[in-house]
Formats: sequence, structure tokens, C-alpha cells
Amino acid sequence: MKTHDFLLELGTEELPPKLLLKLSNTLKDNFDQELNKLNLSFNNIKAFATPRRLAISISELQSKQQDHVIDKKGPSTQSPEMAINGFAKSCGVTVDELEKKELGGKEYFFYSKEEPGQHVKDLLPAIIEKSIMDIPITRPMKWGDLDHSFVRPVHWLVVMLDQDIVKTNFMGLESGRESRGLRFSDSSLSFSHANEYENMMNEKAQILVDFIKRKELIRKQILSVAKTNNAEVVIDESLLDEVCALVEYPKAFSGSFDKKFLDVPQEAIISAMKSHQKYFHLVDSKDKLLPLFISVANIESSNIQAVVEGNERVIHPRLADSEFFWNQDKAIKLEDRLSDLDSVVFMKSLGSMGQKAKRIEKLSSYISDLVGFDQEMSARAGLLSKTDLLSEMVGEFADLQGIMGGYYALNDGESKEVSFAIREHYQPRFAGDDLPSTDEGIAVSLADKMDTLTGIYGIGQGPTGSKDPYALRRSALGMLRILLEAKIELNLKSLIDFSLSLHLKEVDRKSTGDIYNFMMERLKAYYRDANIDGNIYEAVLAVSPNSPLDFHHRIEALNEFTKSANSKSLIEANKRIANILKDSNEQLEKLNPDILVEDSEKSLFKATESLSNELSGSKNYKEIMKSLLNLKETIDSFFDNVMVNAEDEKVKSSRLALIRRVRHLFLSVADISHLSS
Repeated sequence: MKTHDFLLELGTEELPPKLLLKLSNTLKDNFDQELNKLNLSFNNIKAFATPRRLAISISELQSKQQDHVIDKKGPSTQSPEMAINGFAKSCGVTVDELEKKELGGKEYFFYSKEEPGQHVKDLLPAIIEKSIMDIPITRPMKWGDLDHSFVRPVHWLVVMLDQDIVKTNFMGLESGRESRGLRFSDSSLSFSHANEYENMMNEKAQILVDFIKRKELIRKQILSVAKTNNAEVVIDESLLDEVCALVEYPKAFSGSFDKKFLDVPQEAIISAMKSHQKYFHLVDSKDKLLPLFISVANIESSNIQAVVEGNERVIHPRLADSEFFWNQDKAIKLEDRLSDLDSVVFMKSLGSMGQKAKRIEKLSSYISDLVGFDQEMSARAGLLSKTDLLSEMVGEFADLQGIMGGYYALNDGESKEVSFAIREHYQPRFAGDDLPSTDEGIAVSLADKMDTLTGIYGIGQGPTGSKDPYALRRSALGMLRILLEAKIELNLKSLIDFSLSLHLKEVDRKSTGDIYNFMMERLKAYYRDANIDGNIYEAVLAVSPNSPLDFHHRIEALNEFTKSANSKSLIEANKRIANILKDSNEQLEKLNPDILVEDSEKSLFKATESLSNELSGSKNYKEIMKSLLNLKETIDSFFDNVMVNAEDEKVKSSRLALIRRVRHLFLSVADISHLSS
């Protein structure tokens, strides 16, 4: 089978750096899907992305589709003449040209036609247009007087199949073989073959078009520059991705700033360097911030010192602003900002940020009382937790909320416990983020997230489908992670109830059930990500534990139980018991050991009696399940030798009560009948 090498390059204005990788991957995925839809095979498809281009390279692309037969089933031969004629007309033939085939004992008209496969060269223009236009773009741009739109204006188009140009017109551009080099070099490149794209861009234009290779080159460069400065560079992967999306010809260099700025909290200095200038910061062996930075230029300069000095001039006013904000903010105590929070709206129907702070104060105290944390410290931290939102520093660097509040609290003379709680209460901010490290931080974090969740859900603004504008799924998962991973025993429904009671009257006090179910769905997702069988989750959910931590202990016990060789038999026995008891009335059952006559039922009675006494009140679910595993032979013997639905009503009642006791023993952990496949 003949194959080709294919190249597509879309040349643009500078693409949004935070979206570049997503745009590139989506284009590749779209192309892959379109080729598969058309049954066109290929060996490898590769995406390339730089600030000014998106490209796709495909090797061994099938030259032509396979010929295929179109086979259409029509009406039966007994159908009305009008229906038969209509089918023939839709196929472009007469009735005489249709075939008759028997299907299911009935004769039908069929139309068959062998359709030759199309050449890939003829299919590519439509594939290219569909693949590009299907890239989701929130705010597409238009340019000039053209009626086209894309994430940024498009200036050139390369489309090649081997050494030939694939003729197409897209966004007002005629396809060709000419690309462009670095923006300020005025260089152009003409490809003689589609397979030379990456090498030619690298060697002649000095542009590393492979995003991952370029990213690793930048990493190597900044590590080398850090080593030259006898320092360690802190590499934030998201910043590295963004820098990679800003440069085509990376050249890392270092610069310095005035040591006086190190008196400002290092997070503020780092934030200024990262968010405004895209600089990497350096630390010493003790992880202390150094007055140095590493930046990455988009070209190798013949006068690197001028580039360094230029960057040093630019960063100075940024850091001076941070120093100014720090000194200004320290002049006003967090406590004195509380009244001003009343004029900041949290959300319609949920009141002001001042009201939210007071709710967090009460919730933090409530949680601390339940779990044995310091109520006074937690409440104080909860009350002050949002005051740094009014500071100049957080107004400039929103990512420092909480962090700066911790610094300002210490400056005000607040305790370390209060300071750390304010600093940590937004954690975990995202999947995989650290939990709060202090008891008070845990209390305030839970309180803040619960207040937001109950409030927004309680006014009917909960997530719908894929839309979650207030990140309530993230908040719920954050709370669950804290409760499980920090081993906090809390009655979730009671906590939701209390939180709802603190809100304004516009919040539905009866939404506890919906909020609880929403959080349980997030817990299900948590276990799915941990590769826990969904049936195990359902088995525990069936007994409705009040505490997520208690829920978790049951999950762990059941997960271990299912790995036992005897578990399958017990699962099936539980399913059988559940089915038998489905139509019985527990109130009418009475367990009378004196009328149990069969050895098997006597043995089961003794075993359950002993286990009931032994396990009463225990929450060591793993040990409970191990003990229940020992019932296997006794339960098997019972069902092998005893008829539950005996003719004697008293015997039947006693046997039903006996197997209900067995079921209750298992239900003390979970309803394992859900584990039956």
C-alpha cells in the first residue's frame, strides 16, 4: 500500500501562552479522529507548537481509501409500490436494478454499490478545515476585512504531501511550502519535502518546534545558569510551560535585584517575579530566597549584558511596589479591617464578606469543639481569615490571599496558631495540594469551604453537568481529603445542618440531603481515582455512615475482605439472605433457640450469638470482616441442610430471625450483597 508523509503548519500571531499546549494537542486529536472516520491509516502523528505556529506531521499516511461496498436495506417486497419506488429513487436506480434478499424469513429489496476509495490528497482540505475549526476557542478574533476567526490572526499556511503542495484555501490563505523563521530575523524557509520539517526548522531557523524538547532545553539551560550562580533554581512546571510557550529560540540568563527587597515576605517577591516577568527564582542550600532570578530570552543576543540590565531595570519597580504594599498594609491591623469587610459583597443572598467571616468564626469553633481542637484559636483565625482581601498586596497579587494574612497576623501580634491557620485555610487549593498542617488550619479550612458550599448550593446555584462556576466540586473534594487524610471524625450531615443554620433566610435550610449526596458523589470519584471497585463504594453507601472517615475505614475493610478466597461465597450468601428477607416482616420474626432442631442451624445460632457479643460496639471493621469470614462454613452448612421457609410458622419465624441476625452482622460494616457480580 502506497503511503505519504504529510505536513500542516498554521502560522499565526503570538498565541496565548497558557493555551498553546492545549491548542496543539486538540488539533492533533481532531486530525486523528478525522482520519479514523475516513478509514485512513498512518504510522505516527506528531504535533508541534511554538508561539507563532501550530503544526502537524504524519508519517506513512495511507494514499487512498480502500474501495468499499455500500449496502442499503430497503422495504420488503410486500411493501406498497410507492415505498419501493421511493427507495429505488433515493438510490438513483430503477426498481429492476434492486436486489432481493431473504432476511429473517422475509424478502427485502437491497441496493448494493461498490464505491471506489478517494485519494487522500482530495480529502485533506476538508480534514484540515474541520480539524482546525473544531478547536474550541472562547474568544475568537477577526482580522482585517476578512470574515474568518481564530484564536489569533493567521498569516501563512503550509500543506504538503511528500514533495507536493496540497492545494487548499483556508482563512483567505493559499497553501504553500514557505514558512517563516524568528520574528525579527526576516528569514523564510521553503520545504522540499514534508518529512524535513522538524530538522529544517531546528537547523536553519534555529527553532525547536517540538514543545516538549524545547521545554527540556529550557530546563537544562536554567539548571546550568543556576549552577553557575552556585544556587538552586525552583522550577514551577506551570511557569516552565508558560515560558516555553513564549519563546521559539530560548536563551536563559541570570540577573539580580537589590538585597533590601528580601525584607519583604519571599512569597510576595516570588509572585512579582513569576506573574509579571515570568522569572524563575533562586534559593540557597537552606531554601532561603536569593536576590537573583533567571529569565529566558526569545533570541540569543550578541550583547547579553544589555539584556540582563534591561530585565533588572524592569523588575526593580515591580519589587518596589511589593515593598510599598508590604509597608502600607502593616500599618493597619487585620482586626481593624473587619468593619470594612461588611462593605464587600460575598454573593447575592449570601451577604457580605464580613458576614461570611463571622459564619466561618462560628463554624470553626463548632468543628474544633467536636474534634478537640482549640476553639478560641480556631474561632479567632476564622474571623480574621478574609481580612487580607482588603490589603494592597492581595489586591495586586490575588494568589497571595491567606499567605499574606498569615504574615500580617504575626505582625499584629496574633499567635502563631492563628497566623498559620489564616495562612493555610485555602488549602488544599487543587488536586494533590498539601493539606493544612495545623489543627486550627484544618478547622478554618473546613469551615470556609463548608460555608461556601452550603451557601451557594442552598440558593440553587450548585453545579450542573460539566458547569461548576464556583468550583464547588473542588471544595467538596478538599473537605473530604482533609477528613480522610487527617483522620478527622465528623458527622457530615450534622455539620451541613449547622452551616445552613448560620446563613441568611434566602438559603434553603432543607438542602442538607442534596448537599450530602453531592459530597458523596465526590467521595465516589475520590475512590474511583484510587482504583477502588465501585461496588465496594455502593456496599458501604447502603448502610449510610454519618462520618466520611468512618466510611473510609469500612471501604478499607471491604477492599481487604474481597481479596479473601472465602469472600465470594459469603457475598452470594448475603445476596440470598437479602432476597429471602425481602418480603418478610422483621416485627413478626422471633428467634427461639429452643425450637431450632437441625445441627446446622444450632451451629449458626451459637456462632452468631458469640460474634454478636464479641463485636458489639466495635468499629474495627477489618477485624469484624475477618471474624465474619470464619462464618463461611457454618453459613454454607445452614443453607445446604436447612429449609428456611418451613411449614411450621414458629420454626420459619425463628429461622428468618436467625438469618436476619447474620445479615445485621454484615451490615455493621456494609451491605456486601452489592458486591455480587
